[in-house]
Amino acid sequence: MPHKPVDCSLYFCTADDTSINCVAEAIRGGVTVIQLRAKNLSGRDFFRRAVELREVTRRLSVPLIINDRADIALAVDADGVHVGQKDLPCREVRRLMGEGKIIGVSAATVDEALEAQADGANYIGAGAVFTTSTKQNTRALSLDVLKRIVQAVEIPVVAIGGIKQDNAAQLIDTGISGIAVVSAIASAADPCRAAAELKQIWSKQL
Repeated sequence: MPHKPVDCSLYFCTADDTSINCVAEAIRGGVTVIQLRAKNLSGRDFFRRAVELREVTRRLSVPLIINDRADIALAVDADGVHVGQKDLPCREVRRLMGEGKIIGVSAATVDEALEAQADGANYIGAGAVFTTSTKQNTRALSLDVLKRIVQAVEIPVVAIGGIKQDNAAQLIDTGISGIAVVSAIASAADPCRAAAELKQIWSKQL
């Protein structure tokens, strides 16, 4: 069964130490998708965090995407999984997850985006658009390339990488479907307010 269309306008990728309360407050502030990204957790702890987030996102009616780990996404019945260029190929993730789940793929070039679309991706995570501490040794993706990715594919494109309240407006005219943030919400004293501010900025795109 095909998955329901997903609103990617404000996509929040959690950090290893992001609290459940932060996630709930971010959703109340306007976040439309939660991604569980936990690079330094053991498989057991990753699973436990996924179970906790699944309860919160289900209660608040927001999709939960698991980063990299299709096995954990299936184990907790998450809404989908996001993979990078070095992870399991999108076509294999689709085979494992089935047609009803959401699959996102990271891309930094038009060719990568087109390949992901052909292999069954539901959206593209394009970046890093700005310098970011979460991806070491990653060159920023120019806004020109970002626009060309948007123009090349028919699926939604979400910009990611170093996006904060003070630079999000630079992406308004690129044609992307949404922005993905990490520290702009995870490190905020008031996650609800931080999300609401980003939502207000991004509403100018709609």
